[in-house]
Amino acid sequence: MSKFGVTIDKHNEIRKLMRKAQVFEKDLKESFVHSSGPGGMNVNKVATCVVLEHNPTGITVKCQKERTQGLNRYHARLLLVKKIEKLRRTEAYYEQHEREKAKRRDRRRPQQLKEEVLKDKHLQSEKKALRKKIKVDAIEEE
Repeated sequence: MSKFGVTIDKHNEIRKLMRKAQVFEKDLKESFVHSSGPGGMNVNKVATCVVLEHNPTGITVKCQKERTQGLNRYHARLLLVKKIEKLRRTEAYYEQHEREKAKRRDRRRPQQLKEEVLKDKHLQSEKKALRKKIKVDAIEEE
């Protein structure tokens, strides 16, 4: 048995996942609360529910899947690592999206497209010129 009360294989697996995701035990705040729901007297007597908070990201997970605290500690860490990885993937996606957007924005336009845009602008200005009010003074002088 390991520190969490799970098998050595599970203990090594979670350590490897945490190392890969750069989640360290010193960054975690762990607390135990009474579980809720079915479980009989065990739920009322033992604080098997695990609450983990990752201080750098502020992500909090609560796990009460199993009846034992050790397994819940394992599952909570697994869940926390998955959430942190998802957060990092999302941030990386948005950063990539912004880079591509800036690249498209800063790209040079072809000469033909510039001419078409200019032509449309001239047509629009001609339309606006036709919408101007007629000056009454000019009509009265005639």
